[in-house]
Amino acid sequence: MYLILFGPPGAGKGTYAKMLSEWFNIPVIATGDMLRDAIDKETPLGKKVRNYVQNGKLVPDDLMERVVAQELDSDDADDGVIFDGFPRNVNQAEMLGQLLRNKNRKIELVIELNTDDEEIIRRLSNRRVCPKCGEIYNLKNHPPQNNNMCDVCGTEIVQREDDKPETIKYRLKVYREQTAPLLQYYRNQPVEYIQLNTSGQLDDGIQRLKQKLEEIDISSI
Repeated sequence: MYLILFGPPGAGKGTYAKMLSEWFNIPVIATGDMLRDAIDKETPLGKKVRNYVQNGKLVPDDLMERVVAQELDSDDADDGVIFDGFPRNVNQAEMLGQLLRNKNRKIELVIELNTDDEEIIRRLSNRRVCPKCGEIYNLKNHPPQNNNMCDVCGTEIVQREDDKPETIKYRLKVYREQTAPLLQYYRNQPVEYIQLNTSGQLDDGIQRLKQKLEEIDISSI
């Protein structure tokens, strides 16, 4: 199954993508993580996208197409993929549709996550990540056990450049203006469409998502 997770930054796309990956046994293409990794490793791609990512701007479509096409060519993507962070605009959505049609595949499910802006700013301002293994923490409700060191690998956790308050507000503005029109685009497509409010406790959100998935009968798509 090929599905897309939508939602503003901080809505929980990474968390829900990980769970969906385990439920359906398909990989996640998290373009944001891939771009940040390229930046950290100073690859040619990383050098091209550094300023865009660190300032909360959208990476040009041609660069994103190369990244996603490469991932779809992987054997791991044959049975399905969860797209987290892509597409970001209608042009990218059409581009993705063509990439999948070239492989006789299509998007079958879209999940839209919603959270109010105040909650997003609170979450992201307190978010920290491990630069080595990618583990995610929150200083308020999910801090590491050993001060600022990752529980998984022992590396010092850091705040992402695009998680600083001034950048968060800009990222939300970009999302509303450029990404939100995608929601209407996919509502008009022959795909299953789920809306999920991710404010509140994670366990509650998980249960609501499971119920919604049962209602649309995943086995039939």
